[in-house]
Amino acid sequence: MVSRFGDALRTSALPLLAAHLTDDPLAVASVTACGYVPWLLFGLLGGAVADRVDQRRAMWAVDTVRGLLVAAFALAVALGHASVPLLLALAFALTTLQTLFDNAATALLPALVDRQALGGANARLMTGQQVAGGLLGAPLVPLLLAAGAFMPFAADASTYLAAAALVASLRTRPPDRAPRPAGSTLRTEIGEGLRALWQDRALRAACVATLLCNIGMGALIATLVLHVTRWLDAGTAGYAAAMTAYSVGSIGGGFLAQRTARRTGRVGALLAAGTVQTAALLLIGTVRNLGALVAGMLLLGAMNMVWNVNQVTLMQQRAPESMTGRIAAAFRTSSTSGAPLGALLGGAVARTYGLNGPALLAALLFAFAVTSLIPVRRPDVPVVAPQDSATPGGVPR
Repeated sequence: MVSRFGDALRTSALPLLAAHLTDDPLAVASVTACGYVPWLLFGLLGGAVADRVDQRRAMWAVDTVRGLLVAAFALAVALGHASVPLLLALAFALTTLQTLFDNAATALLPALVDRQALGGANARLMTGQQVAGGLLGAPLVPLLLAAGAFMPFAADASTYLAAAALVASLRTRPPDRAPRPAGSTLRTEIGEGLRALWQDRALRAACVATLLCNIGMGALIATLVLHVTRWLDAGTAGYAAAMTAYSVGSIGGGFLAQRTARRTGRVGALLAAGTVQTAALLLIGTVRNLGALVAGMLLLGAMNMVWNVNQVTLMQQRAPESMTGRIAAAFRTSSTSGAPLGALLGGAVARTYGLNGPALLAALLFAFAVTSLIPVRRPDVPVVAPQDSATPGGVPR
């Protein structure tokens, strides 16, 4: 939560600093793009490394390095040495390190709580992150920038170091891993993670569904400012209201995630969340009213949290302990690739079919996502896969 607070400060301040340094829209957009590219390049590698090392040590070491990098960048900004190439290098380096941190964090959580408690732990963690980043971090950026362009980055550096100290203070047992076969390489282990994801029916369906949803959300978010300011003619105040509604909805969804799963199971919770999101997107794309947009964004935020909590928990509960990092990396890398694709599709659809077109495209993709989950909704896909009932190779079906 502390680290997410700092992330919100940095990710809000970086584009503003880029716009101050250059008038080239492509250069400004490239700063954001550098936050996606490392996941496509190194996401699978980060998962394989996370399964080889002590995840707790990897997390605090990564956050220490990130804290020092951002502190050095803050010093460069304070001394007037900031440049667009430096911004690009920072964004790329931080996200590259994040591929190890996030996969290690996903693999570490099952060592901290019982598997039956993973849903509640994920819900509290993600809700806290949303509060820290969405409601507390981003609104502080204008105040910090008023005190100096370097201030958001100095604050971010301090949060990384504080987060490193918190993770280092954890007392967990060393991971139990069987010795790696002779000749085993990172490439081989990455392939094992990809195969394990593909062979598990529930995880495969959830990954495909999440990819479709990410394409849809990428299309919507990339064009939302045009949807609000031009199609609705609601101005920047309307855009702020929409984004606030999404954040508030996400926090509410954190309290619904476990309740939904208890009634429907993990896959059932994904089905319910996707169905409500499809309806919300149809509302946003067809009703030309700011109130409808705010209501739709509120529902999208709430159900996105329900989806994320149950998707991550499903993965943690079904993945063999020795492969959690690799399966998480394969899942995250595959599904995250949809966001930039969706952004391009959203722009093309908005130009060709109108500014409400991306919302309707997103609704269609979410409907496909829900449909892809229906075959695995049956009770024969358990919420918790017993470790001793795995198929050969250790992958629960």
